[in-house]
Parts: sequence; structure tokens; C-alpha cells
Amino acid sequence: MSLPPGFLDELRSRLSLGQVVGRKVMWDNRKSNQAKGDLWAPCPFHQEKTASFHVDDRKGFYYCFGCHAKGDAISFVRETENVDFMEAVKILAGEVGMQVPERDPRAQEKADRRTELSDVMEQAVQFYRLQLRTGAAAEARDYLAKRGLSEEALARWEIGFAPPGWQALRDHLNGRGVEGRRLLEAGLVKESSKGREPYDTFRHRIMFPIRDARGRAIAFGGRAMDPGDNAKYLNSPETPLFDKSRTLFNHGPAREAAGKGAPLIVAEGYMDVIALSEHGFPAAVAPLGTAVTEHQLQLLWRMADEPVIALDGDTAGLRAAHRVMDLALPLLVAGKSLRFVLLPEGQDPDDLLRAKGPSAMRALVEEAQPLVQLLWRRETEGRSLDSPERRAAFDKALRERIGMIRDPSIRSHYGEEIRRLRWELFRSPRPAARTGRRMPVATARPGTRSSALATGSLTEDGLREAVILATLIRTPAALEEFTGEIEALEFTGPGHDALAAALLAEADSPDPEARIAVRAGAETLEKLFAHGHVALTPGVRRPGDVEAARLCVAEELAKLNARRGHRREVEEAEEDIAAEVAGEHVTARLALSGAAMDRAGRQGIGEDRAEFDTAPNGAPVNRDEKARLDELLARIGFEKGRGGAS
Repeated sequence: MSLPPGFLDELRSRLSLGQVVGRKVMWDNRKSNQAKGDLWAPCPFHQEKTASFHVDDRKGFYYCFGCHAKGDAISFVRETENVDFMEAVKILAGEVGMQVPERDPRAQEKADRRTELSDVMEQAVQFYRLQLRTGAAAEARDYLAKRGLSEEALARWEIGFAPPGWQALRDHLNGRGVEGRRLLEAGLVKESSKGREPYDTFRHRIMFPIRDARGRAIAFGGRAMDPGDNAKYLNSPETPLFDKSRTLFNHGPAREAAGKGAPLIVAEGYMDVIALSEHGFPAAVAPLGTAVTEHQLQLLWRMADEPVIALDGDTAGLRAAHRVMDLALPLLVAGKSLRFVLLPEGQDPDDLLRAKGPSAMRALVEEAQPLVQLLWRRETEGRSLDSPERRAAFDKALRERIGMIRDPSIRSHYGEEIRRLRWELFRSPRPAARTGRRMPVATARPGTRSSALATGSLTEDGLREAVILATLIRTPAALEEFTGEIEALEFTGPGHDALAAALLAEADSPDPEARIAVRAGAETLEKLFAHGHVALTPGVRRPGDVEAARLCVAEELAKLNARRGHRREVEEAEEDIAAEVAGEHVTARLALSGAAMDRAGRQGIGEDRAEFDTAPNGAPVNRDEKARLDELLARIGFEKGRGGAS
């Protein structure tokens, strides 16, 4: 049975020979380099103890230095499964989700036609290369020289020139016996809409041959020399040879270079790829006049685990990066992702290399940001998060993006990283609503530090933080309801910041408490639970009791927030007094904040009751704070009596 043209190439491009062979052998981990697809094992075709069987996973070939067996995935299955060629193809196609086509009587005819078209394309390559040496191409040669391309580079890339005439290529190939219909099939000429003879597709353009992974000429890209041309860059039309959505410029050489360890870089156009390769980055490719497609992405992952997307430093380049990211998210699997280089504003790789040299590009590639960072940047850049509604919309957008990831393990890790980034974002100081000052961090006053409350270096605030953290660590299932509040909370206790960050990151892991100990430090976690009051809290004594944990955390958060809110009011009242603007409104605010503490049920937790008294409004208050509050109220009364405030 004959297969349609391109079917076997497609099958081989989807297969990992390492995975196919790996079912039959044990890899020698000392000799193998998994990251580069360089794999060694004892040969499955003859008895041996040493690892002389070599698999080049990137090129898709194997060879045994002992018995000299060699081949690809199809031949390996044929030999090891004792099946014929078509049966091996069916086995492998089933593994990668490809349907083997029904018998096609014309398959050989189509294959012969593709070979003939490829020969025509090679003749066109040579014609265009010769034209670059003519007088008509002087302007094109000057342009290429200004772009830094030497004669040797022009030869390496087989760059040519399509003269301005309407039928130069057609007449040349007709004279060599190439039929007009073949030129149409190859996309080298176009039908006239005015009933005239077909005319050349490319005219007055610098020509870049496009080759498939096996090195066969399949299409061209042309750069216009006329500034008034409607299309600055023009690719060949779709043909039996050329499917632009499944083709990468410089695919074959880049695949070989990536297999030797060079970083795989995806740029936007031919000149970027050529510049990168000429400056020491041979594993460079580009899509062809379209955004990166799913098929191209799979081709990239066959060459490298983390291709680097290097796009122009402008709005269009950033949009292109976002499109690639959205395409990649559902396709991510363990070990396969993308990294992104966003070049300086207004520059592409060619510009950067000519301006600052390879070292500047190498530094950007080495610091390329992972996909999750680009996702975070898109969702946060230019977004105001100053209200609960806006934060809710922000959270929803992030959940939707992460929800695009099909692989549950990858999705879980993305959720963990996003929680960590949210933690950092909302932990940064924010201005106070009324005064524009930084929100004060609650700390113990000197008198309180020496009290029994401060045992174990914990203030009252720190002790409430400890109860909240310990409860959620013992019952992480209760965290979801309080995630936003934990992220926004200003932690003051020793190690509490680290514990909170670890809790947010590891709440969904199989053994959260063990993972938190690793992240925040076992000693930090041990000190948290060592405090007597923390250990006696119902939420801590009953791990896994979600309802008990929820009630405990809600109560402690309410008390903590009320206390800190009252403290801010006291500090602002002090400022108002200093500015001689204090009056009844300040007294009222102090009373309201005290009442808020009262409603929150603020009771001392394990503290020395002698440290507490009652404020004028009946709310319990630390003696140290009561003295401060009495002093403020007395000062307000004095100012009012003096007539200094109304």
C-alpha cells in the first residue's frame, strides 16, 4: 500500500524515538544526556553488557556500534515486534493519534509530482542566485551589505534576486523544458486576471529559499526593493510542497544545532534568523508570515524542551508573544514549555546584534523569562487593583488562564506560582486611605515588649497571626476562603512572612505541613506550634476539622484587623492634634474604632489580664494603649477648651 506524500514525514516529526526505543531497553544514565536527546543502552538486537546502542532522539535515528543495526522508529518497531512496514506504521500512528489513510492508488503519482516540483524549485533557487550578480541587483546587493551580510553569508543562505520583469523566471524555466503547469503548481507564477500569460510571482525582490527539514527547496520568501510595494515581505502561496503553518524557516540546520546544545530561538523573520545564525546562534528559526501555529510549536518541542521566543520590542511584538503563550498553555506537559525574550523598544534581533553584538543577545537569552512570568505580566501590567471588585476580576482572569492548562500537574504548579506572585504583589506597602502615608506595620510598644504577652518574642498581634497560620497549616482545606486576606495581611511575628508564603504555595500539595517545613524552615514551623496558646487553640487541636478552622481563623482575623484599624486611628489622631485640627470628629472616630474592636470580641489570648483595662467606650484595651488613648482624649479636650479646635 502506498501512503500519501508527507504522511511518513508527519509521523516521524510527531514521534520521539527515545520513547519508542525506551520501551525495550534500559538507558545507561551515566553515558546518556537526556536533555540533548543523546541516549545509550545495551543493544536490543544482540547480547552485550556494554551500552553500544546509540539513539539520537532529535534526528530520529539509532545505530549500534557493535552489530551495526541502524534505522528509525519504523524500522525499530519492525525488527522488535516482527511486523511488516505497514503494520509498524499503523502501530506508531496509533500512538501519536494519526489515522493511517486508506489505500490511495494515486499516491505514487503524487510522490513523483512532488519530486518533480522540488526539482523545479531547485532550478528557481539557482536562477535567483545568478540574478543577484547582475547589474539590476546592485541596489539589492547594497542593501544586503548594509545589513552586514558577507559574500560567504549570501552563499550559505543561497540568497538571490528576482528581477523587475514580469516573466524573467517563467521564460528562463520554459527554456529549460519546465512546463507552465508545473510553474503554477510550484507557486512560481500566477494566472493573469486579464486573460494574459501567467506572470512571475516574485518581481524586484531579494529572495530567500525556504527548505523543509530534509533540506528540499519548497518555497520562497521575497523582500520588496520598491518602498511603494504593498507587501514588504511575500511568501510563496500554498502548494503541494509548501504548507506555511507546518513549516519553519531554517528548520533543518536549527534542529541539528539544537541537538548539539545551542539554544533554540524563535524570531519573527528571515533576516532575524540569518543575523542570529551568523552571530553564533545557529539554532534560530522563524514562522512564515503568520503567528506560530500548534503544529510549529510541536516541531519546536521536538527540537528543544524550552524554545526561546525572541520578538520585536514593540506593541506588536508583545501581542505576538501573548498569542504564542495562549497557544502553548493547553499544550504544556512536564518538561516542555517556552521562555520569552522581549527585546528593547523598537529593536529586533538583527538590530540588537548589529548595535551591541552577540554578548547582548546572549545575555537576554540566558535571562529569558518563563511563560508563567509573561502570563503574570500581562494580567498585572497597567491594571489597577485598588478595590475588591477589581481584585476579584483579576483573580477570575488568572483562574481562566490557568484553567486553559490541560495537564493537571502543570496546572497545579502554575497555581502555586501564581499564588506566590499574588502574595508578593499584595504584600507591598499601600498608602493609607485618609492621609496618603504608608500603612503602619503593627509592632509592640516598649511596655508591651517586656510583658508576659511577649513571651516567645510574640506581641499580641504576633500571637493572633500565629493562631491563624497554625490553624490553616493543620487544616489547609480551610485556606481557600481566606486566601485574599492572608495575602494582604501585614505579618509582624518572627518567620510569619515565610510561613504564610509557604502556606499559600503548598496548600494543595500532598503533604502541606512537610512541604511548608521545607520552604520556611523546620525550626520556624516548630516555634510556631511551640507557643502554649497556639497548641491549645481548637483549630490546631482538631486538624482536618474545616468548620472549626474556619471559625477560628475568621474570629482571629476580625480581632486582628479591628485592633490594627484602631491603632491607625490613634496614630492619625496624634497627627491631627499636632496639626491643631483635632476636635469632636477625632473623638468620634476613636470611639467608633474602639467599638469595632468591641464588636470583634477582642479578648486577650493567653495574655496577662493585668495588662488590660477598659476604654471610656467600654472596649477592652491594653493598659499601655489605654494610657495613650487617655492622653489623646485629654489633649483633644484641652485644645477644644483653649478654642484651638472646633
